[in-house]
Amino acid sequence: MSEFQRRTFIKSAVVAGIAGSTITRSATLLAASDSEYKFEVTRTEAEWRSMFDEDTYLILREGRTEVPKTSKLWDDYREGEFQCPGCDLLLYTSKWRANITKGWVFFRQSQPNAILLDIGGIIPEGMADRRSEDSTLISCRRCGSHMGHLVVIRNELIHCINGRSLNFTPA
Repeated sequence: MSEFQRRTFIKSAVVAGIAGSTITRSATLLAASDSEYKFEVTRTEAEWRSMFDEDTYLILREGRTEVPKTSKLWDDYREGEFQCPGCDLLLYTSKWRANITKGWVFFRQSQPNAILLDIGGIIPEGMADRRSEDSTLISCRRCGSHMGHLVVIRNELIHCINGRSLNFTPA
């Protein structure tokens, strides 16, 4: 086992241990061996680009992170639902929103079967150079769009999501 694979395995075990049943209820964990995963919604690069402005494309399809406090959703705490802009899959609801004011949108968990946690291998085409071995990426389970990262804040595992990675429908 290479050093990277060992660190990835250890990291995934730590993340799974911290998250407990929250991850197993709301996310699918993928490892490097899952490289055959097929997304339900696929498009050409040209089709993805035609759907979004340049900044949103770079976040969703190339794994970039938005500048803090630039999304209209980062401090909007209205009740409602949050969908993936790439495929309209319901990812989060306001009942799981965490009141953290660091400049992105934070949730305590996702909807069941909505997200993928990349622990070492599943990055949609064109995103491979964006992965950091020190972070756990959150992607849409249906289309693979990059949502954000799994982070620990005040000893709690939190979904830190780019506001541009979400469409919001008020209740």
